[in-house]
Amino acid sequence: MDTVSFLKMHGLGNDFVIVDARERALDLSPDMIRAIADRHTGVGCDQFIRMEPSKQGDVFMRIWNPDGSQAQACGNATRCVARLAMDETGSTQVVVETVAGLLASEAITDGVCVDMGEARLTWNEIPLSQEVDTADVDLGREAPASAVCVNMGNPHAVLFVDDCDAVDLARTGSALEHHPMFPERANISFCTVETSRRIRMRVWERGVGPTLACGSAACAVVVAGVRRGLTERSITVGLPGGDLDMTWREDGHVLMAGPTALSYHGTLAAELVA
Repeated sequence: MDTVSFLKMHGLGNDFVIVDARERALDLSPDMIRAIADRHTGVGCDQFIRMEPSKQGDVFMRIWNPDGSQAQACGNATRCVARLAMDETGSTQVVVETVAGLLASEAITDGVCVDMGEARLTWNEIPLSQEVDTADVDLGREAPASAVCVNMGNPHAVLFVDDCDAVDLARTGSALEHHPMFPERANISFCTVETSRRIRMRVWERGVGPTLACGSAACAVVVAGVRRGLTERSITVGLPGGDLDMTWREDGHVLMAGPTALSYHGTLAAELVA
């Protein structure tokens, strides 16, 4: 395979290797994805992103986790890809197409605002393995609290606790990701309500592990806060990597606003893509 150029970008420390496959095909196996995502022997990333031609939007974004599995949604990556498309076109508004749907994105003063689509709340849409109240899901002894479950293009479980920093994220997050209630696994967020307009959170991402930020998880958190009567519909979500401004609109759509950053560009070593 010829050399493959890439960009390294991040949103609040949630980092991505982004390759452009709009003008030539780029087929990478799960083993290749894992090699590129490895932080010791590859480039290292939370997700691998491939930009592709789009029939309905300005660009199609395909997402892989570092374990080689595909993901349906990634809010921080959407902002980064939207920023690239805006820079190319000179427009302040673009549409990023994903497996989960079309995400309208707009430039703002300090970054990009993305309409992440409608929160899906029924048990079979998330999906869960059985019909339950999705605002109060019992995940057993491993869980420090009952969960609010939401699909934001991917499945999420949000648990409200007194101090999210005190949770053993590696042990509890990993266990709950693979809970039988989640046939497709789930992203697990532990949240502490500071005020009706601010939530602090940590997240265990499905197929990734702990990350500095997760945009779709922040979407799930604002929905969960409103469903539990804990917050207003517009809040700030504080993640280890920084803050995102979130709004759950009355029509069910969730808006996410935050910064993007370009770290560097480079060329993938031949052995990583061979």
